[in-house]
Amino acid sequence: MISTPQSALHCEYMVERCKFNSTELKDMEYIYSHYYNKIEYIRFSSSVGKYVGVTEFGENLAKHWNNDTEELNSTRSKIATYCLNNIDIHDRAILAKSGECVTPLSGQHPAMLVCSVYDFFPTKIKVRWLRDGQEVYSDVTSTEVMPNGDWYYQTHSHLEYKPRSGEKISCVVEHASLKSSSDKSTSESTPLTAIGASILTLGLILLLVGYIFYRWKARGQTRTHTHRPVNSTSYQSC
Repeated sequence: MISTPQSALHCEYMVERCKFNSTELKDMEYIYSHYYNKIEYIRFSSSVGKYVGVTEFGENLAKHWNNDTEELNSTRSKIATYCLNNIDIHDRAILAKSGECVTPLSGQHPAMLVCSVYDFFPTKIKVRWLRDGQEVYSDVTSTEVMPNGDWYYQTHSHLEYKPRSGEKISCVVEHASLKSSSDKSTSESTPLTAIGASILTLGLILLLVGYIFYRWKARGQTRTHTHRPVNSTSYQSC
């Protein structure tokens, strides 16, 4: 991990990575990247065997470095000298450790809200919950700030609650990238009673329309029976 003062205007750094998906290490790949202000401009990959430019400047630099046989061979050997030579250390320090179990909340509440914040930098961020304008402190759990892998970060906050009619629950995010205090991400919960009331209203409207149609049809049939001609018999006196 590379940390720099927040006051720094520009930063250039190099990152070495060893990628593999199995304990047999048959698919290991060594990647060596150069970044400037979080933008990768050139990369070496052992699977390719040479430098590849990501930006226009990186392409020109890759041509120069790929013509340097000594430099290129030294970088190619890093998959053995850097990755394979240190894999035992990495395995004991990182891979062999299991993740820490997180005990869930009591589960006595019937609903949960999740507020997720993605792609922010720097890492300092504050996520809090408001219920009808008042900050909520209980039944709240939050993850640590986690890297995305592209030099940006993400975090998640969970709130367990019992829905109440008409309440407003908001997730408020405070971060240096937001322009002002009013520029905050807010998500509101939808009361279940409002959904039920909407469904009930729609049902009543459909019932009323059906009743009017039935009365109109019944009235038309009555009029038809009233004006039906009646057969008559004529009598003639002798």
